[in-house]
Amino acid sequence: MSKNESVADKTDDFSLSRVPDKARTPMWRVLMVQIGGFVCLSQFMLGAALGYGMSFRNAVLSTVLGSVILQFIAFGLGLAGQREGLPTSLLSKWAGFGTLGSAIVGGAFGISLIGWFGIQNSAFAQGIITLLGGNLNFHLVATITGLLVTFAVLFGFKGLSWTTNISVPAFLVVIAIATYNMLRGHTLTALITMAAPGTAMTINAAITMVTGNFIVGAIIMPDITRFTKHPWDVFWVSVIGTLVGELGINVIGILMSHAVGSSAIMPIIYKLTGGFGILLVVFSSVKINDLNLYSASLDIVNFFKQVFHVNFKRSTVTIVAGCLGTFLSVIGVIDHFSGFLTVLGVVFPPVASIMFVDYWILKKHRKVLDASRAEGKLPEEAETFPIVTIVTWVIGALVGEFVTWGIQSINVLVVSAVVYWVGMKLFDHGDEKERTATTIIAASRELDGISKEEQNK
Repeated sequence: MSKNESVADKTDDFSLSRVPDKARTPMWRVLMVQIGGFVCLSQFMLGAALGYGMSFRNAVLSTVLGSVILQFIAFGLGLAGQREGLPTSLLSKWAGFGTLGSAIVGGAFGISLIGWFGIQNSAFAQGIITLLGGNLNFHLVATITGLLVTFAVLFGFKGLSWTTNISVPAFLVVIAIATYNMLRGHTLTALITMAAPGTAMTINAAITMVTGNFIVGAIIMPDITRFTKHPWDVFWVSVIGTLVGELGINVIGILMSHAVGSSAIMPIIYKLTGGFGILLVVFSSVKINDLNLYSASLDIVNFFKQVFHVNFKRSTVTIVAGCLGTFLSVIGVIDHFSGFLTVLGVVFPPVASIMFVDYWILKKHRKVLDASRAEGKLPEEAETFPIVTIVTWVIGALVGEFVTWGIQSINVLVVSAVVYWVGMKLFDHGDEKERTATTIIAASRELDGISKEEQNK
């Protein structure tokens, strides 16, 4: 690799290549980024929504069930990312989706993450407006905050790390203050045993919301775990991140919703912490938008590489994605938050199942991945878009849309996994193709070696 290529890789955080060993980082830095992805307004909003429509017991049960199931998927994909040093959309090229499928995955998740950026930016703008008396124009404030955050998130994974080290403690300070003030006016026993203050929500609907809230986060785990040094690092990032982030923040959001009798998160925070709390929460939203834009940029860069064979700089894509996300927040994406989570809960799980089954159970491309990883390169060949993958994705989405029995997102995960495994066993001959490709590559290298020896003679 040339010197210029090395600089480019560092600037773009190895968006189209493996992360080399020398660029790996200590586990705690990746863990802080993962916790920062949970310790944010959207997670608090989810907890408040569950608490407003459910008893404490049912809300916590829904959180635990949804979290445990998805963390199994997140750990598996995160470990694959750590092994290969690849982000999700690029990893999917050799984990069931092929070249075109990888591009579609990247484009779909890029759009989704831009939507999340819009949601967080809307909450950011609303916090500023509340803090300053409520007399400012939302559209103007959302535009300014979106553009400022976009400018602030151009520094890649290192930028994720240092913003996390500031924003996560700030958010936890707010949570501590709010919890203290909440318990001054209510006993913990009363909050746990009281009925839901709002319209009742079923456990199935709640679990779908929980899985929808994290399904994208589970699938993009390789985006951050590719920087870890050891497999055990991924385990601790998954477990501690879930306990502190998802479960911890959800429980507090549930209790605060019961205490205040509302699911509107900003009024809850303002009532329990005042302007200081709003200020810190507003600042902490910079962290999750950093992560949203970072992953979106990786996905979109891969999309253009696979479809148009164009190498866009991640920083340039970040600016474009940030401007688009800002526009979405201005037109009111946050008004459809619950519906957005429900859509995510049934559309994206097939991707997780396909990648998990392909990489860890079928191991279709493991040989070429292992061989290329030893050389610090990417495999030279990949499928276009396997028909079994297409059929599985369609069936999984249809199950999520039309099968109302049970828990939608879990139904999709299970059905997609089974359909993909059976389909590959019956109709795919990828193992033979891989063995042939590996043999051809090995033979080519052997001929090259013989040729060089003859030239030396």
